[in-house]
This record gives sequence, structure tokens and C-alpha cells, in this order.
Amino acid sequence: MAKQTLEFQAETKRLLDLVVNSIYTNKEIFLRELISNASDALDKLHFESLTNQNILEGNEAYEIFIVPDPASKTITISDNGIGMTRDEVIANIGTIAKSGTKAFLERVKESGNVTEELIGQFGVGFYSAFIVADKVTLITRRAGDQAASKWESDGTGEFTIEECEKESRGTTITLHLKDEFTGAEGSEKNFTDVDTIERLVKKYSDYIRYPIKMNFEIDKVSDDDQSDDQSDKKPVEKTIEVRTVNSMTPLWTKNKNDIKPEEYNEFFKHQFHEWEEPLEIMHTKAEGTIEYTALICIPKRAAYDLYYSTYEPGLQLYSRHVFIMDKCKDFLPDHLRFVKGLVDSPDLPLNISRELLQQSREMKKIGQTLEKNILKQLSKMLANDREKYEKFWAEYGKALKIGVYNDIYSGKVGEELKDLLIFKTSKEKKYSTLAEYFGRMKADQSKIYYAVGKDEAAIEKLPQMEILRDRGLEVIYLLDPVDEFALSTLRQYEGKEFQSIAREDFELDDDESKAAKQKTEELAKDNETLLKDVKEALKGKVDDVKLTARLKSGAVCLATGSFGPSLSMEKVFDAMNNPMFKAVKILELNPNHAIFGRLKALDENKDSDEFKSFCELLYAQALLIEGVMPDDPAALANKIAELMSK
Repeated sequence: MAKQTLEFQAETKRLLDLVVNSIYTNKEIFLRELISNASDALDKLHFESLTNQNILEGNEAYEIFIVPDPASKTITISDNGIGMTRDEVIANIGTIAKSGTKAFLERVKESGNVTEELIGQFGVGFYSAFIVADKVTLITRRAGDQAASKWESDGTGEFTIEECEKESRGTTITLHLKDEFTGAEGSEKNFTDVDTIERLVKKYSDYIRYPIKMNFEIDKVSDDDQSDDQSDKKPVEKTIEVRTVNSMTPLWTKNKNDIKPEEYNEFFKHQFHEWEEPLEIMHTKAEGTIEYTALICIPKRAAYDLYYSTYEPGLQLYSRHVFIMDKCKDFLPDHLRFVKGLVDSPDLPLNISRELLQQSREMKKIGQTLEKNILKQLSKMLANDREKYEKFWAEYGKALKIGVYNDIYSGKVGEELKDLLIFKTSKEKKYSTLAEYFGRMKADQSKIYYAVGKDEAAIEKLPQMEILRDRGLEVIYLLDPVDEFALSTLRQYEGKEFQSIAREDFELDDDESKAAKQKTEELAKDNETLLKDVKEALKGKVDDVKLTARLKSGAVCLATGSFGPSLSMEKVFDAMNNPMFKAVKILELNPNHAIFGRLKALDENKDSDEFKSFCELLYAQALLIEGVMPDDPAALANKIAELMSK
């Protein structure tokens, strides 16, 4: 097929522009990315060869070869991995099919800058070559095919592709380096220098499981020169020696007592394409009925799409150091989706399929042990390093709370996670565990109180909070939409039920509150007609209207039924386009407030527009207190203006 010139996909152009024209503090990241791609190609070849030996073409020696060339000002990275077809070249390089690209671009736009950390985080990979090169040439042949393809671009918007000759399978990428990376005068770095490239390989890719080879020029002394005086020995020629420059020893196979923290950190960043050292590392080895080694890491920051369907959780799976699967989801439950790491077990057969993995007794046993160890480690962090745990919670607390909610389907009901939950409270003004709250409860306090709001200030202003402050009762602040779902699943802690201060059944146990409740019930009987009239005026908006004893200075509040969704839950369901789940809304009036007297006076003419407007204003006020916008803000504003003018 003749040579073709094609344009990059629109998003690819934007991404290339960001890569090429932004300032990076660490330009050498390109080598790590290209070596990782080469390693991935070898992994894919190995995996396919398990069922098709012919694909190896008689060459089972997997390797990556790097050739820096000062003369041509190039560096070439080649592998004898799976290679690509012409269509795969266009699909993988001419376009960006990954769903995270748009989010990456949007995040860059919001932040106003790009750093090499973002490239590492979002796995731009191949495109990082244009950081140091003004032209990139790629020649590739898919294993098992005879046709090869040549791709070339200067990264400015177009690329060419044509058929070519290539003797063996795999991919060869040649970077035509910009002058500032060739060792020329004033160069920033020299990527044509063998020693520089060797150092970078050891820094970033020492644990790649395939040999990374390079040519080294050495001096060869004549064998005829037998002089004992070493000063008389002179090199007579130059010769090329091929060396493997990476250790290839999997880090996880070493004794953890012999591994330095910086080795763990570098391995984590390279293996999982992270740009910061991990928050926590767990290295375990199990022997006995099931033998395995696990290297588990918790990244310092959550992935941008951690809670979206686009995110792919899972641990890497190896068997006898042989790569089997990149994202094995069957080890850990979904609430530990943020965990990265690998498991290497000789008890798992090489040809195991995904369906067999899901049914594997060994897999289930390893997963249960890993989950137990991770939760145990988090408990230790919470007990011994509170500051570190709070950083963890800021990134991943939502995942654990979702785990508590999802436990309702497993029958565990959050028992394994409840002591890892932390919340801000009205008393501490800082994070508190449920156990700590329980330890501070008053002797006669029968329930654990909580309130829902967008932030601490909003909760503090809730009219129901006033009476709790007066009684010296502590309230848990639920600031995340998932919080109330989690506590509703738990239902109780150490025998003490959770109680929303916005539910209809909220009441206090002290004598003063009981007396106030009795008095309010008597007033409700005396004002039964008024309450019915208000309910009629708000027909379709509230399910009931009652008097309440839980308000002091506040005139009105909105409560929800003792069962079913709360107002905050209803908002979550609405956001999920699921309007079927609606809260039972109860408008509660304070009979001791001056507004109640005004309402009684207006009820003498219950059919008047003024009475109806007054009721609607009270309802709107209750909604706003709960952080809910009325359906028609303009109509509300007009009613306020109308009443103010009278």
C-alpha cells in the first residue's frame, strides 16, 4: 500500500500540543514510558504464546534494545514483542481512544499548567517521545504477520504511514532528538550518551522483567602484549560489548528486610505509573496450604476517576514471576478499589482463564487474606499515625463508606469497616471515630445523633441544632452524600442507634424535653384545624404538618418520615435520575414563635391568598434551611415582595 498522510484525531492534536509546548521539570520521563510500552508488548506476546507457540517465530528470547547514536542524534528503542498491524498503528497512535483523555485535558485546562507528573499519572506514554524529539519514526510488524508498517510524524498535526520491510516481529521507535538533548553546546541533557541512558534505565526500569540491552564500546588490548608494566599496555582497537543494564530481579521476591524504602518507592512509581511515592506499602509472603507473595500499595492521591465506571481496579497477577493478568478484580472487594499492587503465586496455573479465576478456591483464599491484612494495616495507621490516616481518609474515605453501604447485600452490615470510619462532630471540630464518640456519650444518652449538610457551617445553623447545643449533646456531621447511606446501613454502634435530627421520630430523653413534648401535643390538639388548613394550602408539597418541641428560636423546619429516604437521600436519587425514591416531607412549626401567632390570625380567612402565600413562604423557608432550592425561586421572590409591601 502506498504511503499515506493522515491527520491526528482532534483530541490527539491538543494533547500533543500540551506535551510538546509545556515546560517539564523532568524531561527524561520519556524513556521510562517507552520502555514500559516495550515491556507491555512483550507481556502481550508472552500471553498469546501460551496458546499459540507459532507466534514466537522460533525466537523465544524476549528483549528490549536501546541504541543511543551521537552521530545521527537519535535514540532507538526496539523490542521483539507482539508488534502492531497497520490498523493498530493508526488506532493506537493516530487517535486516543482511552476514555480518560478528555478528563485529562479538562483538568489541565482547569489547573492552567502541565507537569511531567500529569503525564505519568495519565499514562500518555508514547506521546512523551515528543518532549525530546522533533521527529519520531516507528517501524513495527505484528507477530505472525509478514507485512510491516512505518509510521512517522513531527508531532505537529499529521503523520505518515506506509508499508515497509522488517525481518522480525516487534517494534522499533527512533527518536530524532532536539538539539538541546544531543550534547551540543548549551544542551539541557544528552540522551545520545550511553552512560546517561544506562543510568536512566537503572533509575526507572531496573525491575522490568525482560532484559534491557545496550551496546558498550570498550578498549581491547592486544593479547600479544604480555608486558608486566601496565603503563606500557595500550589499546589497539575498539570493540562492542552487549550488556544487560537492568537487574530483572522482581523486587517482591527479595527479602523485605533487604529492601530500602526508596527501592519500594521507585518500584511503585514505575510499575504503576505513579508520580509520587505511595502513602503505604505492604509486602507480605505466605507459605503453607497456599503460597503467594503480595506487594500492596496505597497511592498518596486518589485517581481522578476512582469513583467512575471508567476506572479499572485490580491487582496485577503473576504466577512464578510470569505475568498473567494486569487488572485482576477478583482479589479485593470494590471498596478497596484504590489499592494497587501485585500478587505472585505458584499455586495458580499459567493457563488459568478469567472464569476459572473467579471460581478458584485459591484466589478466594488469597483475596480474603489480603483484605484482612489491608484493613488491619489501616487500623494500625488510625491508631498510631492519626495525621497520616486523615490524609488517607481525605482521598479514600468515600470508598470505605460505600463499602459499608454495599455490605447490606453481603450480610456483613459494615462490621469490618465501622471502626475505620471517621467524621467531624459538633464537639471536637475535628475527625472522630465512632468509638471515640461512643466513649464521650452521656450516661443517659440513648442514641447517636447526626445531621446532614453541605458543610459544618450549614449544619451549625440548622434550627434543630439549638436544643442539642443547650443539652450538651454531640452531633456527627455528615458532609458527603454517601455518609447517611452508610450510617443507615449500620443502624447502630455498640447497641446505640443512629438518629437523624431531621427525622420525624427525633426526640430527647430528658425530663425537660418530655414535658415540652407533652405540652406541644396538647397545643396540637387545640390547633388541629389550623394544621389541616396549612396542609391543604401546601397540598402536593408536604405530606403532613405538625407542631414540634425541638425548635427554640427557629420558626419552622422540615422533617422527614421515620422510614424511607431522607431529603439528602432524595437529592442523591434525583441526581441519579431516579425520581421514584421520594422523602416523606413533614413541615414542623414552632408554636412558641411569633410567626405561629400570625399564622393563626391569618387562618381566620383560610381561603385568602395571603394565608396561602404565608404557608408557601414557611415551606420555602424550611427548604432553604435544608439547603434545597424551591421549585420556583422567582415566584418566591414575588411573594416576599408582596408581603413586605403590606
